Amino acid sequence: MSLDIAVLGNLLVDDVVFPDGRTRLAQPGGACLYLALGAALWGLRVGVVSVAGYEYPAPALDGLAARGVNLAGVRHLDGPGVRTWLLYEGARRHIVHRLEGPTHAEVSPRPEDVPESWRSARAFHLAPMPLETQASLARAIATWPNAHLSLDPYTLVTPETASVVGPVFAGVDALFLSEDELELGHGDRRDALPGLMCGRLTRIAFKRGDRGGIFLDAGGFVDWRPRASAVVDPTGAGDAFAAGVWAGWLRGEANERALARGVVTASFAIEAWGADGLLAATPDAAEKRFREWFT
Repeated sequence: MSLDIAVLGNLLVDDVVFPDGRTRLAQPGGACLYLALGAALWGLRVGVVSVAGYEYPAPALDGLAARGVNLAGVRHLDGPGVRTWLLYEGARRHIVHRLEGPTHAEVSPRPEDVPESWRSARAFHLAPMPLETQASLARAIATWPNAHLSLDPYTLVTPETASVVGPVFAGVDALFLSEDELELGHGDRRDALPGLMCGRLTRIAFKRGDRGGIFLDAGGFVDWRPRASAVVDPTGAGDAFAAGVWAGWLRGEANERALARGVVTASFAIEAWGADGLLAATPDAAEKRFREWFT
């Protein structure tokens, strides 16, 4: 099967804790889930490359398959995968891996997990994973044909880590960076983003949650604002946004239009618990919302 986009990352079980004390335990999570559902919403042929423990909720995988997502790249473990505490702290969130079970690297995909027929996909996205894992995948993907590659970092970008993450960023075409992953610059961090541009990296989307975000490429800065019909749970919104942007880019659309698709995709993610909003959404509903909000 020829893919439009292959999503590489984790399928994790999340225990979510919100600032007001509400909890949602044993939720199917991982950036791959939201990215794949978001990409499928726009009709992209999408495949997931990941590792799933035996406790990963089967209905989530069934939901992906029902929407045409190819799961041939998912390696299943005989034991548990990674389970995390996802703690929301104001505008930021804190991820704590439970002590038992495999390490983050052990449940992250390897280059050999990518099916041979997928290596000619039009695009690849590396979801948050340990830096060494992302670096290994980026090096391998760079040798494949038509390797348009984006990355969402897991390693916090600070003055101390900038020299370490920089070479990895230089090997990708686009960076989807969240506010809780960047500790460079001041204010809205607009002053820090140009310094991250290096190598083949020519596009950066800096996601700022309910304040929208800032996009940077050779043409300069473009701001985007969020929209939503309801806000229930922000989990996965940034991943859904990245999927929508890729849907626009793969259609050959200008950045402003691609960013608008990202906003629409994120709006479905946040209007219900977990991935329920994206699972309930349809391509027709997405196109209708896109036309109504951004025509």
